Amino acid sequence: MTGFKPLTSLLIKPAGPDCNLRCEYCFYLKKSEFFQRSPTHRMSRDVLRETMRQALEQGGRQISFGWQGGEPTLMGLNFFKEAVEFQQRFGRGQEAANGLQTNGLLLDPEWARFLAEYKFLVGLSLDGPAHVHDRYRRTAAGKGSQALVEERARMLLSEGAEVNALVVVNDYSAHYPDEIYGYLKSLEINYMQFIPCVELDPSRRGRAASFSVNPDKFGEFMRKLFDLWWDDFQGLRPTTSIRLFESLFHLYVEVPPPLCTLLEECGTYLVVEHTGDVYSCDFFVDEEHHLGHVLNDRLIDLLQSDRQQTFGEDKAQLHAECRDCSWLGICRGGCPKDRLNNPTGNGLSALCPSYKLLFPYIDERMRDLARRWNVRQSLQGEAPGRNDPCPCGSGKKFKQCCGA
Repeated sequence: MTGFKPLTSLLIKPAGPDCNLRCEYCFYLKKSEFFQRSPTHRMSRDVLRETMRQALEQGGRQISFGWQGGEPTLMGLNFFKEAVEFQQRFGRGQEAANGLQTNGLLLDPEWARFLAEYKFLVGLSLDGPAHVHDRYRRTAAGKGSQALVEERARMLLSEGAEVNALVVVNDYSAHYPDEIYGYLKSLEINYMQFIPCVELDPSRRGRAASFSVNPDKFGEFMRKLFDLWWDDFQGLRPTTSIRLFESLFHLYVEVPPPLCTLLEECGTYLVVEHTGDVYSCDFFVDEEHHLGHVLNDRLIDLLQSDRQQTFGEDKAQLHAECRDCSWLGICRGGCPKDRLNNPTGNGLSALCPSYKLLFPYIDERMRDLARRWNVRQSLQGEAPGRNDPCPCGSGKKFKQCCGA
């Protein structure tokens, strides 16, 4: 049984599934059918206040708030100013971190200055250059959004905001890893997250949606990205941050990874919808995974609840092929939603072939990087001379190896 879970992270959807784009591959727009009490969905001040109060009073030394949607900026800038005010009012000296996932269209210089001042990490949905991004990320009128998003990216960076590109890898974009990586670097966006699009076709049972990425193609895409990421290292330091690779490196040095899909169990955070209803996970906002309501329940109790406990432990119910797999210690069977979205229905992650291509390809280099990193950590200021043999046993001089 899992022990007590500290409240360290909330994912908040203040505008529910509402969005000013109509991206063809978006899974959350369909949640409008789940929230049918009103045509628009907006979080009330009371729900915002109570969410911030509970999080800061029940959370530990560090707590992160992820603001997602739909499109959270539909709430307007004053909503987020008030959220920060509540964090300051209810905080007990904690470190409160905010992340905003946005398509960027509603941002202006005032927004950018606010996000920079309060150190929001802006996750900007930007799939790549125009022919890639506009393939699926279009307005209700069918117009592409790439030019506007690129403009917003430049504005955010010029104001000093921290920008993380959120790239959905779909059936089309999977063909262009070099171009996408180079494009983001040309914008001086050095923080990147690549999200595989894995959805089923609701009209054709047992078929992947047409825009879903082919598992083998995603594996090849990530292998190429790894090479690009690796080639940009300076010594032991990556000059580009790619979330999956950095999370995998955590595992190689035996540190819990920040990416929840690589954890042994799920259920380490909570989702607060615009209504104040609390759910187990972003991908499981439904009646089965409804935990309670922020105005009626304590968040910390919901995190420990039997339903959340069961949700977390269910991830460890693995297919026999997973239990015998040499990569189980890294993969952990994959995200449960990717098991459900596997067209074969066999209980394996739809991305299992992807990772069987990726992990053997990167393993030797990751092990070498981890070995060198561990050596550097163990030296703790007692490093040998730069021309001395490296203590890691590589046969190289220290300056050419762990001292690089």
